[in-house]
Amino acid sequence: MAGPQPKQFLALDGVPILVHSLRAFAAVKRVTAIYVAVRKPEMERVQAQIAEYGFADRVRVVEGGTTQESSPRLLPCRRRRRHCAGARRGAAVDRCCDNRPHHRCGAEFGAAIVGLPAVDTIKQVERTAHGALITSTIPREYVVLAQTPQGFRYGLLQQAFAEATADGFVGTDEASVVERAEIR
Repeated sequence: MAGPQPKQFLALDGVPILVHSLRAFAAVKRVTAIYVAVRKPEMERVQAQIAEYGFADRVRVVEGGTTQESSPRLLPCRRRRRHCAGARRGAAVDRCCDNRPHHRCGAEFGAAIVGLPAVDTIKQVERTAHGALITSTIPREYVVLAQTPQGFRYGLLQQAFAEATADGFVGTDEASVVERAEIR
């Protein structure tokens, strides 16, 4: 029996979540091409959905894998300065990939993510053989829950992935790889 269905194939209002994400990117006028990294066994299914929902002219499918396998494979597809990963809303995609001076983070640092403020109490723990021991409480004002989209200058992301690969570091998302690289 197969495992749980990947979330991009789950339906929201009768439409696959992947298609909702593609619509968010397609709604941003400056997005001229969309590249989707997909595990090999899912490529045919994704290509069929892309055709079914009318994205065949703007979306290209690239074989992917984990975040660290997929994103570097997508980088050669990008000829411009920005790389955005994931999507929730068209406005978030636009802001995250923005390079206008009044969007300080993206323009000044070359990287921006969407982050939700933490509302729960966050505990840092030490793992033991008997469970976890709380070592501290992290103040909520220092914590955000990373979301997508995540936008990066092309060269910055390329350098961060090269360093991570060389060091054997595996991040949980693109932002963790860039964060680790401490590129200034």
